[in-house]
Amino acid sequence: MKKGDICIVRFTGGEGREQEGVRPAIFLAETSTRIVIVAPLTSNLDARKFPFTFLLEPSEENGLQSKSVALLFHIRAIDKSRLGNVIGNTAKKDTNRMDGIIRKMFKLK
Repeated sequence: MKKGDICIVRFTGGEGREQEGVRPAIFLAETSTRIVIVAPLTSNLDARKFPFTFLLEPSEENGLQSKSVALLFHIRAIDKSRLGNVIGNTAKKDTNRMDGIIRKMFKLK
């Protein structure tokens, strides 16, 4: 799997407003352990009102069926066993924009 891939992920144990259930997510990074870093997606476009989100339009390349919001403020570290199939990948320009949003969120240069 590579950065920007969109895969199906099984999120469990969510409380409050945490994302849970089976949903697409953007693969961001892999560690030297069985842990990977992902950002969940939602088709609830109202989520755009929150800071540190990114709207993805469906395309053949990304495999999404509807407009989706990348919840970059909900980045999660999960075990690889929660990863399902890759359905597509984000365009390089979208991956770069999301990197910029993440840097801004963490106040990185």
